[in-house]
Amino acid sequence: MIKIIQSESELNRELLLKTLSGRKMLAYMKAYGAGYDFCRFYKITDESGEGFMFIINSTLIICGDDGLEVTDELRFFIGMNLPFRVEGDSRILRNIGLEEHYQTLNRTIFELVPDESCASFVEEYVDFDPSLPEVYKILSEGFPNIADFSLWYTDTSHRCRHGISRVFTYRDCTTASVIFDIDNSVLIGQVATKLSCRGSGYARQFLKWLAYFFNNLGKRAFLLALDIRVGFYREIGFKEIEREIVLERRDVEKESLSKGKLQN
Repeated sequence: MIKIIQSESELNRELLLKTLSGRKMLAYMKAYGAGYDFCRFYKITDESGEGFMFIINSTLIICGDDGLEVTDELRFFIGMNLPFRVEGDSRILRNIGLEEHYQTLNRTIFELVPDESCASFVEEYVDFDPSLPEVYKILSEGFPNIADFSLWYTDTSHRCRHGISRVFTYRDCTTASVIFDIDNSVLIGQVATKLSCRGSGYARQFLKWLAYFFNNLGKRAFLLALDIRVGFYREIGFKEIEREIVLERRDVEKESLSKGKLQN
């Protein structure tokens, strides 16, 4: 059975804290609550398990315990909403089907690991509170399919005001965001560099410094990489934690191979 959630108390926090996807769900609940149409939360129950999912704009995230099964009701729900991306519990995603609508992509979870190179990093070039319109200009060069400015700005500024997210820039040309900071686990995303500054090594330097910065705060920082970017993070020396899958729509034109290029 799928039931819409009306309050945070209906979420199983212990279950959701086990995964990055679950932590992201908790973060968005903290930021938005359950009262917005574009950010909806659901509880899934069947005879053998329990799970939760939420839809934020065009992404659906599913988290479940070991017993949760894929039911016709869940398949119908996804087929009815047809979000651009479905992510979360890979065991569940592998059994959803709907191949006529979705392709399967591999994704790797990396932990950001600091090293001795961080000692020479010039922190004065980091802007801890950059202009969000300027950040969007950088992102729009790296992510051709990013949401329009008003949608991105509204969501990003809202999450920052609620203490869920942070945005950084380095040398006014490379940016990275904290998607969430929950229970000393941080997810880094939206990493991009201006076209004019690519090949400078800034992204590499900046990400290594972020590893150092959050490690000093007693936090573990992670990022997610599709196969086209895995080599870059391996070369940096970040630690591969886990492999997972995501589902993306086949019938929506997206420039997937140019998302967030990070040439250094």
